[in-house]
Amino acid sequence: MKHVFVFDPKSFRSQQWKMDNILDDIGQFFRTQEKSDFSIGISHYRRDALVLIQKEAETSRDGDKVRVYAIGGDEILYDCLNGIAELPNTELAVVPYGETSYFLRNFGEGKDALFRNIPALVQHGEAIPTDIINWDVNYALNSCYIGLNTAIAGRLRGYKSALNKGSFILLSKISSFTNNFLTAFDKEIAAQQYKITIDDRDYSGSYSLIHIANGPYFAGKTTGLSTKATPDDGMLDVALVKSSHPLRTMWSLSRYARGKIPSNCNILQAKKITVQSDRQMWIQLDNEYIRDTDINIKVVPHAVQMVAMDNLSYQKLRPIHEKK
Repeated sequence: MKHVFVFDPKSFRSQQWKMDNILDDIGQFFRTQEKSDFSIGISHYRRDALVLIQKEAETSRDGDKVRVYAIGGDEILYDCLNGIAELPNTELAVVPYGETSYFLRNFGEGKDALFRNIPALVQHGEAIPTDIINWDVNYALNSCYIGLNTAIAGRLRGYKSALNKGSFILLSKISSFTNNFLTAFDKEIAAQQYKITIDDRDYSGSYSLIHIANGPYFAGKTTGLSTKATPDDGMLDVALVKSSHPLRTMWSLSRYARGKIPSNCNILQAKKITVQSDRQMWIQLDNEYIRDTDINIKVVPHAVQMVAMDNLSYQKLRPIHEKK
């Protein structure tokens, strides 16, 4: 097996020493192995990992597996997934560092430390078949959000990039509340008209949120699909939250984000979903933000081999009981 370690240096911004230590640990470990076929790549910009992975796959021995280790947060995981999605004989391991790294929550709470132990991951990690979401040339592990939530997150991301880190932290709560409130009252976003086809059935209408999920979490939190969605069942789970009065919309989305299903939400399972609109939609595919008027999504069952530790499997969540 060839082991390919792909680092996102942005995940170690002010902690270069930590990245240096990991690099040293990898080198020291493989120096003790009789057969040490490994390489290390640094991703300098988005999608750089795709090129790194392709080169390593091309130089691997015929018949050898290539295991890619995404070291960092959700950005590098997204890029590494897209790097291996169409390659045979590949596996993908998550080594969580950085600002966000949410996929491992599918194995249960508090498992990150297990996946940071690179020698154990190399020696004892076992791959399990995992579904992925496909849209054209893009692949995602977790979910696709369309509508109000994505517009809120996308705009907040814009504010964050426009301010320095200290200013954003100071203003984050104020700007977040204001952004949420104003976006909920923007009818062009909160009540956008969509033409929706789900497994050849029509669900067109006005919606605040369309959530297409491969797992129970979004941004590390449970959603209204938390008791249904798992990353290995060969299906995508879909939530359609109908548009309403802005205040009710905010309440519905808040409830949905707490793992509950609001009364104006339709829950479905599907293998393919088409969403179109006359105006550009706010789309979030994992942590990738996209504007488009047409998206065609399908599940690719067991397309990726994700590496797990300690014989872990994807957890089926229990329903959340909450006082109304």
